[in-house]
Amino acid sequence: MLRLALLTVLATCAVSAQAAPETYVIDNSQTVANFSISMLGVSNKPHKFEKTSGKVVIDPVTQTGSAEVTIDAASVNTGLGMLDSRMQSADFFDTANFPVITFKSSKLSLGGEQMSLTGDLTIKGVTKSVTLNVTRFKCTSYTEYQSDTCIANASVTIKRSEFNMGKYMFLAGNDVSLNLVIGAVKAPAPVQVASR
Repeated sequence: MLRLALLTVLATCAVSAQAAPETYVIDNSQTVANFSISMLGVSNKPHKFEKTSGKVVIDPVTQTGSAEVTIDAASVNTGLGMLDSRMQSADFFDTANFPVITFKSSKLSLGGEQMSLTGDLTIKGVTKSVTLNVTRFKCTSYTEYQSDTCIANASVTIKRSEFNMGKYMFLAGNDVSLNLVIGAVKAPAPVQVASR
């Protein structure tokens, strides 16, 4: 009887250990943050940010979690130096005063028909609650990274006027499509320090 009780306790501990949330650190080399906007009602060329960081926390049992993403607004790359400078000016991202764009989720749902990521998006000091549609989410092992890696695609459309970037409406549309392709590598387990 004692043996059965001991096995039950061990099994419960094993399940609890498996259910613990796992943390993945965003790898900038595997991550793309881009946005596209209609120019003169015709062109919809995507632009990107070169520097992204953050983390993703996943509970593999409940298929839930959270995410924190920080984008270096000054790393905007449109392919044109003059346009990059304009994007960094006070008319748009105002990177001198607001160097980063942040997204902090309160809910990551991987179950059901539509995966989603809900949280607060902050651009130019303005914070709005948004829900990103997640069209792909997969975790697997890659030998080149020597760790488990999760890849996710998430997108949302916002209105730039709601983030104090409503100038030049006669040139560029108000709707901006944001797209994140996130590559995150599993964080190493914390080192246990033996007590003396």
